[in-house]
Amino acid sequence: MRQKKHLTALLILLAPLEIWAQTSSSYTVSGTVKDKSSGETMAGASVGLLEKPGIGVTTNSYGFYSLTVPQGHYHLIVSYSSYALDTVDLVLDKNMVQNVSLSSGRGQMQEVVVSGARKNNITKTLPGVQRLTAEEIRNVPVVFGERDILKTIQLLPGIESAGDGKSGFYVRGGGSDQNLILLDEATVYNASHVLGFFSVFNSDALKDITVYKGGMPASYGGRLSSVEDITMRDGNNQKYVVSGGIGLIASRLNVEGPIVRDKGSFFISARRTYADAFLGLSSDTTIKGSKLYFYDVNAKANYIFDEHNKIYLSAYFGNDELKLPYKFGNNFGNVTTTLRWNHIFNDKLFSNTSLIYSNFYYNIAILNSSNNISIQSNVTDAHLKEDLNYYISSRSKLDIGVDVIHHILSPGVGTTTASSSYNSLALQKKYAIESALYASHDWTLSRDWKLTYGVRLTTFTLTGPGDFYTYDNSGNAKDTMHYNEGAVIKTYVNPEPRFAATYQLDAVSSIKFSYTRNVQNIHLLGNTTSSLPNSLYIPSSNNVKPEIADQFATGYYLNFHHNMYELSSEVYYKALENQIDYKDGAELLGNEQIESQLQYGKGRAYGWENFVKKKYGKLTGWLSYTLSRTERKIPGINQDRYYPAVQDETHNLAVVGMYQYNKKWTFSATFVYNTGNATTWPSGKFPVNGAPVYIYSQRDGYRTPAYNRLDLGATLLAKKTAKFESSWTFSIYNAYDRWNPYAILFQKDPNNNLKTQALQTTLFGIVPSVTYNFKF
Repeated sequence: MRQKKHLTALLILLAPLEIWAQTSSSYTVSGTVKDKSSGETMAGASVGLLEKPGIGVTTNSYGFYSLTVPQGHYHLIVSYSSYALDTVDLVLDKNMVQNVSLSSGRGQMQEVVVSGARKNNITKTLPGVQRLTAEEIRNVPVVFGERDILKTIQLLPGIESAGDGKSGFYVRGGGSDQNLILLDEATVYNASHVLGFFSVFNSDALKDITVYKGGMPASYGGRLSSVEDITMRDGNNQKYVVSGGIGLIASRLNVEGPIVRDKGSFFISARRTYADAFLGLSSDTTIKGSKLYFYDVNAKANYIFDEHNKIYLSAYFGNDELKLPYKFGNNFGNVTTTLRWNHIFNDKLFSNTSLIYSNFYYNIAILNSSNNISIQSNVTDAHLKEDLNYYISSRSKLDIGVDVIHHILSPGVGTTTASSSYNSLALQKKYAIESALYASHDWTLSRDWKLTYGVRLTTFTLTGPGDFYTYDNSGNAKDTMHYNEGAVIKTYVNPEPRFAATYQLDAVSSIKFSYTRNVQNIHLLGNTTSSLPNSLYIPSSNNVKPEIADQFATGYYLNFHHNMYELSSEVYYKALENQIDYKDGAELLGNEQIESQLQYGKGRAYGWENFVKKKYGKLTGWLSYTLSRTERKIPGINQDRYYPAVQDETHNLAVVGMYQYNKKWTFSATFVYNTGNATTWPSGKFPVNGAPVYIYSQRDGYRTPAYNRLDLGATLLAKKTAKFESSWTFSIYNAYDRWNPYAILFQKDPNNNLKTQALQTTLFGIVPSVTYNFKF
């Protein structure tokens, strides 16, 4: 009966409120928007008609668009950020295909003409969405001189960094595991290199990133807080290009070119650090035998069989190696592969079918003369996804799809040597099938009102084989059941309704509203801000319920001064259910009954986000400020009252500026400030046998010192000809040498046993860097 109600609700949401029927005198123009010089498809390009300013679409993830309007003579206007606008004269008296190629760059005079065509932040329905291209982050200064798209989005409102040397980030109060990070549709579980100093995403290999913080489309699911949808470059299908860079810490090399001109291309990008090369020069045998490096490789190829069929094959391989001889070793990485088939059924129906593989693994070793211990863990996904875009009319578009993921989670296999005093241990693997059916309808009611509404119906099934426990309120196992392979242990079915609306106040401003429900069935246990990937992923089970978030958001959006400036101000409230925390003294690693160490409760997050961006001119950049609060309420913690979550930051400010001094020099600066994170510190102590025992009065009742930092950068264009281009990138991270806390530990004062010292560890002072970049 419950399933019938879900299906009925789904059908009601799918039913358009109005059918914009195609009459006998209406025709469709469709096609693909590309970069003229490289042949790269352009997602998110604006396509409209000069004669119908209220009618328009944006290209989908593969550059496809479709517009249906009455017969007539039109001027098709196509625009994209940092590209020259293109206008095509159309006589629409039949269905037709019109592909458009845009050229990079434009003059200041053209910006005024174009300004009316580039207002996606006003006209798009979904609030809390940011799109950045690799070109837009080119001059943002970062640590070690490596452009980093994940570090850059942490300068946007509502997105908080976990701190220096720590992986992950927080979005609107969510945990670091509540962000869905996709690389060409493949899930990336750990997106950090080298203790969080780099992300796994080499910006040379990326086309763009779209960040959804609020009303995310129904096509996305599986995480509570956000989606980071990252697209790799397709490769140049016009000519062969070699580019790269040589820096003090890392170097990179990219090769791209046509497989068949205008029909197919490839792109390969590789990057490696070489700190280990300098370690080998040390006279200290311990340092000389140490390892500290990472590498990553991005590869992609595509081929157009005909005007209706195109395939893509992309892959990512990344690995980190950290090792101190006879002490410690850590090896971890990601592997992803995506095979996609684009099929255009007709001028209104576009299909994408994806087969996706993702694997995250880590191996931690404790090395000494008597006890060598190795712990391995991994998460493996096999994913099949089908998406359909149906362009009903110029005012109505329907997206429907289905995806199925088979999860295999290996929480840990511990192996020891024969001489070790510890026994080997293998925790049982967990198997689950996560599937979803979704539908979403974009509907332009009038020139002022636009709606996006839909639903995602998620099913999560935990299967055997294995032994599964049931616990009482104290966490003691009261029952054990064994299940054979393929047996169903527990199934959860959750509808996730989505709704967003935009009301355009006038030509330059609008207000937006949204409601989104998200469900998460894969949970990260452990210290989610740890600089090491040694946390454990577990699925929803008979004990662990799916996490649920209901988010409400509304905002005001404004473009002014001929579209040169963009402003937004949003408020949000997020109610969280089935949030996971740990009992005091919880043991996570090597525990077969790990669920006995968990506690569950609810949470809430709310805030006010402000963003101002200058898009054109010699001086560009943005300012973002967020005022927010994030709290949890877990029975048995803090006397059952709300307490700040670890990621709670009251104030978060970022200022980014880039100045084009002349044709050769570009200067940039970034300033960040945020309130310190909530943390649990001792509030007192008492002696036991002469040793101090600390007293903890409340969870996360203290705060680390406020964080602030200034980064400076400069880029020199050394040479640019038709066949060769070179430049130098200079940067200074933490320019005024702020000693921001990485960790604060407490110990007995060596000069007075009655007192306690708080010792702060800082990772970075000033970090200068220089990189030479080339392209030919």
